[in-house]
Amino acid sequence: MSLEFLVASGIGAVTATGIYLVLRGRTWPVVLGLSLLGYAVNLFIFAMGRLWQDAAPILSAGSRIADPLPQALVLTAIVIGFATTGFIIELALRSRHESGTDHVDGHESAHATQDAGEPRA
Repeated sequence: MSLEFLVASGIGAVTATGIYLVLRGRTWPVVLGLSLLGYAVNLFIFAMGRLWQDAAPILSAGSRIADPLPQALVLTAIVIGFATTGFIIELALRSRHESGTDHVDGHESAHATQDAGEPRA
């Protein structure tokens, strides 16, 4: 297996997990899913700069150098993603406080309220 195949498979797995979590009904899995999607995009941007081995990160007398632009973009995206995640968590907490539930649409499903209301025999 090549390194490119492993990186592409890893990005695909993180993306699929993020999409699955975003489609859940509660706020905490949605927050985790959005974070995972952000990580997948960061990995994708980083991989677009090519996967170099034994390449210098800065200019030197060597013939091959790594492209620093994807690294700078990913570093900026990590900082922005951290701030966005904090904001999303604050929105989720506010929604929980206002509606009394942590469902993304603000309504408990009939199955969830029936299970929570009466103990089973």
